[in-house]
Amino acid sequence: MATWLYRLGLGAYRRRRLVLAAWLAVLAGAVCALVVVGGKLDNEFTIPGSESQQAQDTMAEDFPAAAGTSAQIVFTAPDGAKVTDPQAAQGIQRTLTAAQDAPQVAAVIPPDKAGTVTPDGRTALAQVNYDVSRSDLDDGTLDSLEETTRAAEEAGLEVSVGGQAYGNGVLTPSVLELLGVVVALAVLAITFGSLLAAGMPLLTAFVGVGTGLAGLLAVSSGVTVSSTALSLALMLGLAVGIDYALFVLSRHRTQLAQGMEPRESAGRAVGTAGSAVVFAGTTVVIALVGLLVVRIPFLTVMGLSAAATVLIAVLVAVTLLPALFGLAGARLAPRPGSRAARRATVAAGEVPARGTEKATEEAPEEATEEAAAKASVMGQRWARLVTRRPLLVVVGTVAALVTLALPAADLRLALPDNGTAAHGTSQRETYDTVDEAFGPGFNGPLLVLAEADTQGQAGQQQAAAVAGRLQELPGVVKVGQPQYAPESGRAVIQVVPEGGPQDESTQDLVDAIRGDASVIERETGAAVSVTGTTAIGIDVSDRLSASLLPFAAVVVGLCLILLLLVFRSLVVPVKATVGFLLSVAASFGAVVAVFQWGWLADALGVARTGPVVSFLPIVLMAVLFGLAMDYEVFLVSSMREEWVRTGRARDAVIDGAGHASRVVTAAALIMFFVFASFVTTEDAIVKPIAFSLAFGVLVDAFVVRMTLVPAVLAMVGRGAWWLPRGLDRLLPDLDIEGARLHEPARAEPARPLTEINASSG
Repeated sequence: MATWLYRLGLGAYRRRRLVLAAWLAVLAGAVCALVVVGGKLDNEFTIPGSESQQAQDTMAEDFPAAAGTSAQIVFTAPDGAKVTDPQAAQGIQRTLTAAQDAPQVAAVIPPDKAGTVTPDGRTALAQVNYDVSRSDLDDGTLDSLEETTRAAEEAGLEVSVGGQAYGNGVLTPSVLELLGVVVALAVLAITFGSLLAAGMPLLTAFVGVGTGLAGLLAVSSGVTVSSTALSLALMLGLAVGIDYALFVLSRHRTQLAQGMEPRESAGRAVGTAGSAVVFAGTTVVIALVGLLVVRIPFLTVMGLSAAATVLIAVLVAVTLLPALFGLAGARLAPRPGSRAARRATVAAGEVPARGTEKATEEAPEEATEEAAAKASVMGQRWARLVTRRPLLVVVGTVAALVTLALPAADLRLALPDNGTAAHGTSQRETYDTVDEAFGPGFNGPLLVLAEADTQGQAGQQQAAAVAGRLQELPGVVKVGQPQYAPESGRAVIQVVPEGGPQDESTQDLVDAIRGDASVIERETGAAVSVTGTTAIGIDVSDRLSASLLPFAAVVVGLCLILLLLVFRSLVVPVKATVGFLLSVAASFGAVVAVFQWGWLADALGVARTGPVVSFLPIVLMAVLFGLAMDYEVFLVSSMREEWVRTGRARDAVIDGAGHASRVVTAAALIMFFVFASFVTTEDAIVKPIAFSLAFGVLVDAFVVRMTLVPAVLAMVGRGAWWLPRGLDRLLPDLDIEGARLHEPARAEPARPLTEINASSG
């Protein structure tokens, strides 16, 4: 693979203008496609094959208004007044009449008919039904509904509009969210000491992200794409796009500082660091594509969208980036005498070019000591520290990660509702008012589809018997009058639970109804099934929970196999896999502590604590797996190179960490700040995902890879690189480190940079 990528890098360098034109054409094509076909995001959660989804589809045949989405209008009278007062009642009536004429409204259920007026008469709740799903509501439909409330407000009532028709909106990057890009630029500038070099990863990342997002929005006109999928693709595209370019560019500049010709250096950078980028990107793509096994459409699209963005980032890193190397030529080389140049010469095993040659010749021992001292950069010092007492470091690190993971035992999963919306929004005000005035169950009623074995009046009696039977179940606050279709014998019955949509008691009630379904059918003659937005959300969470362990097993198995192929070692894959599991567990623990227990919730702007968004664990495992493999490959491959060169196990760990730690640290910091910038969003889905990824990257890079990995490898010693001879012969040699590129026939004689400036520009 390294040889093929080497040739690809050389080809992109030689034909730099053609490669650049091709990428600009791809970006322009994606943007034009978006402009022509447009796009529409769909945040509807569906789960084909589940009882709730099947009942929802059946219900739509006879009761389109009940099967579609709905909105709520809450009227609140001032202190000392009632909604039944003549002026207030007249205002409510005018509002409901106007609502009935609003776009796409199928039915309006007034408070007196629904029985939703509080005992004190101060608050009334009306329901507005649409015969389409939330994603099929036209732009401006909800705005038109909100305009109908003027009559009630003029009557002195406080009015708010919310309900299931309102959901999480599209994430629009704000100044705070784009701050991560600014911090990434600062990290790159400090890492490279050059604005030209620092700007290159950002430029390539923007090209990749722009292409990916424009293409994703274009296909959303024919495929269901959620705003969360768009947000995840944006986060991942920025993070991996910058990081992958950083890895390749760092290798290129190091080789330039060592005197290698820019064209040869571009090829070798793509062949070595590019091989690791391709491997790391492939692991991310495979893990994200693995979300297909969950068999939930919105999660499948989310995984494929993010995977496509990562794939584009890899292609950009191995084609567009070397083309830009060709345009920059020798200008990317660190200035002679700079810190970057001295680090490069130390990495090559040479004495830093400080002082005069005469001084070096007069005092070779002192110069060698100076080189060794300069080589003892922060990464080496840290590696030397953690390998001094490796067993103590391993025990302490594992204990700390296990402690962080303890809250994960309390992990609860659910889909977000309007109770997690930002404070001050109309849907959040409505949700809170309904919760306080009527009870949490009115924010997430269940729908029970009763299918009688006969039509006409006999079927209606069976539906009434089902309603009476449901009223007897524990945890039921209210059972509505059955809506009956005499032609089919089907009826829809609204059941209001005691708890809210995310409460365990509501899930218990759904389980109880389904558990008693056969008994109810035997007693009444009607088959029953539970559906509605709340029940669908419960089914989605149940399927995701059931898929978590199988998905984890696939990811862990993939981790072991891939690392076994790359490092040809038994210890390294096992150690990496255990470290990955510790990182994931610690991230789960942090998410539970913040978003369920409320630790630092106010500081992070968490609108409401409660169950974690149900697909977060699987998304976190898929993404963090690939990112963890990034750091593992770049760090351990550097250690393995030193081991192959010197044969000294402990020195290889220390020196390898010194060579790779600066780039890994910069990459991890960029990842962290990009993800952390999205924690500022008020989106109830994006916020916990961004937090978990930011925390996971921080823990995995600095605690697991930079601390636990060197300690374990130092403790194992030479055994870290052992592989049974028979297995060694069976495994293919992927040559991730690009060892074949160091063959004499491959390399061209290096010339001083001063001789090639003109030809390489």
